[in-house]
Amino acid sequence: MGRAAEVGCPVVQINDLSRSLAAFDPISTLVVVVEMSKASWLVSGVVPGVERQPLKKLEPDATALLRLIERWRNEAVRAGRPIRRIALAYEAGRDGFWLARWLIARGIEAHVIHSASVAVSRERKRAKTDRLDAAMLMRVFLGWLRGERGHCGMVAIPTMEEEDARRPNRERESLVNERSRIVNRMKSALARLGIRGFKPHLRKAPERLAGLRTAEGTGLPANIIEEFRRDMARLALVREQISSIEKTRAERLERAPDTGPHAMVRLLARVIGIGIETADMLVREILSRNLRDRRALARYAGLTGSPDESGLKSREKGLAKAGNARVRRGLIQLAWRFLMFQKDSALAQWYRTRTEGPSGARKTTMIVALARKLLIALWRLVTTGEVPDGVELRPAA
Repeated sequence: MGRAAEVGCPVVQINDLSRSLAAFDPISTLVVVVEMSKASWLVSGVVPGVERQPLKKLEPDATALLRLIERWRNEAVRAGRPIRRIALAYEAGRDGFWLARWLIARGIEAHVIHSASVAVSRERKRAKTDRLDAAMLMRVFLGWLRGERGHCGMVAIPTMEEEDARRPNRERESLVNERSRIVNRMKSALARLGIRGFKPHLRKAPERLAGLRTAEGTGLPANIIEEFRRDMARLALVREQISSIEKTRAERLERAPDTGPHAMVRLLARVIGIGIETADMLVREILSRNLRDRRALARYAGLTGSPDESGLKSREKGLAKAGNARVRRGLIQLAWRFLMFQKDSALAQWYRTRTEGPSGARKTTMIVALARKLLIALWRLVTTGEVPDGVELRPAA
């Protein structure tokens, strides 16, 4: 057992989105699904007291959808079926969660279906239309409402503030990728001229362009020089934007109250080897979610296996990679860094005992297992205050 941390966070409540926990009464429940696309919305409903299953195509307009739901409610009332519950669902996609939040604010029970959780036909050339998709969504949504597992899974609907809190880290990741892309393109152009060892990301690199010599002993061509100057100007702008994001985030964290996700970020940043960027990414993307247990935690990060067993065949196809790729990449990098900064921890010792020696397992395989264990340990740290054995913390600020 680990020791108690000095900074504690409230225990996360269990949240199971694989089935509905509320009793389903088909006589008094109006069920609606929306097949959304960029050009139109196809709305299907199951109206109590009405034999037909209405289907209506609308323009992408939330107000028109609300009027349609009210019309169907009135039809059920005229048929002698007073409506006590309206349940609506649509598939997660480009429209995000704004519609669900908008409907919930107007008293409608809205859900967002996880796209990958819906089983589809495995025929080679299956028919696919909005009408068929709406019927499929209705089938799985009704099964979910009945409380049966395996039909579909729902996505937790974040608040506007929770979505906005993820933007700085995601923008920074995009800018870091852009920085790498610019530098790699410049290095490739120089390699075609026989020039190696030049570092275009240095701040004094523009001043050294004129002194570069190709393998043939000549200077850089004029067009290459102009292209590099434009690339370096973009590189300087990207660096400035990355620095601005990091500075703004640090200032907001200092002013933020010591509760909720902010407390989690501060606590994670105290672990030696974890910086503010990694701590903020882990908290905003996964640790602040109301996940059911450690298995759901690892599954969301895509750090679970994908077995392939049938008859005498039994093999492992590797990582499922079905979860949050951003979290998975960050955890793999953090696991390698954790071995450097937390050498005396129980997790690092567990890794070394299984990889050292001629009969040890492959390090690249075991680092994934370490990343999974590390994720669970950090989740327990920020939810219960249990510090992993042997992990060193920085002094509290």
